Amino acid sequence: MRVRLPSRPDWGSGQVQSVAGSRITVNFEHAGKVLINAAVVDLEILEDDRR
Repeated sequence: MRVRLPSRPDWGSGQVQSVAGSRITVNFEHAGKVLINAAVVDLEILEDDRR
């Protein structure tokens, strides 16, 4: 799933790597792997861009 963090647009879009409860690991284009606490931060799901 592709996501972005609205509060950090400079990170670019990211791909979810794993989900464990409210902990989500996302690999962002410009920030690398980041552990997100979904209980505190809302990620925006991007539409599927496959053609």
